[in-house]
Amino acid sequence: MSGAADNGRTAPGADGGRVTAPFGRRRSEVVANEESGGYRIVTALDPAGPPPAAGQFYMLTAERGWGGDGERPFLPRAFSVAAAQPGADGVRLSFLLEDVGPGTHRLAELEPGEGLHLTGPLGRPFSPPRELNPDAAGAILVGGGIGLAPLAIWRRTLAGRGIPERSLLGFRDREHSGGLELFRCSEVRLASEDGHAGHRGYVTDLLAQMLAGDSAATAVVYACGPPAMLEAVRALCEERGVTAELAMESPMACGYGACFGCAVPVRSGGYIRLCVDGPVLLAADIESALVAGAGHR
Repeated sequence: MSGAADNGRTAPGADGGRVTAPFGRRRSEVVANEESGGYRIVTALDPAGPPPAAGQFYMLTAERGWGGDGERPFLPRAFSVAAAQPGADGVRLSFLLEDVGPGTHRLAELEPGEGLHLTGPLGRPFSPPRELNPDAAGAILVGGGIGLAPLAIWRRTLAGRGIPERSLLGFRDREHSGGLELFRCSEVRLASEDGHAGHRGYVTDLLAQMLAGDSAATAVVYACGPPAMLEAVRALCEERGVTAELAMESPMACGYGACFGCAVPVRSGGYIRLCVDGPVLLAADIESALVAGAGHR
């Protein structure tokens, strides 16, 4: 598998690279539900769980109105954490979501005081730049749509460690945008397909420009977004010889690897499960980031 043995990252599929998750779900309480462009930022107080690492995710279900009377939604929904603030009374967790189906609709209408059942933190987080590339001078974060969520918490983590970063964020149009308040920094460049903000075009246009001006030998890219965007990032980084990690998405029903709903093929042969071997993967370890069925409903 390309690059996995050379950068200290355990290869996908090896048990040593997995993160042990807290077993079972627990109740948290919603403390805020704020509009952010076409999205919502739902924040809940988790009194018992450990703080997550950037790139990890939670399985979410509303305490009320979930699967009652044989109605959808039936299964929990997987969401990357966008912000985590530990305190004396627990960890405040923020999730960025878009109302696109029965599950996300119920989560989008949660009110302060309601219960939110969660399981997590789950999955493998992002790796520090110099663990991926010893010559790394910093990080380039590339987010598309609600995929900017795990990059928001990763940006704050990098800033806290004094690691330089630049954020490139892209949106389809004004309706499908939001979450920018999660990026409270000056080094953010925007792209939108309809031209309502920043560069008119794709966020990968901005990435190509940045990589053309930087030395590929000192660049590390972190990306999360729609499968087509991730595939464009993967191909671009492969072409330029740039190390990259992708936070990927696939249908998940359990979060523990039992259902095999999130299996994706890898270059070494066979499959891995994103919920336990990911969701963050080295771009060099996969043939394609185009995963069928990705998307929250």
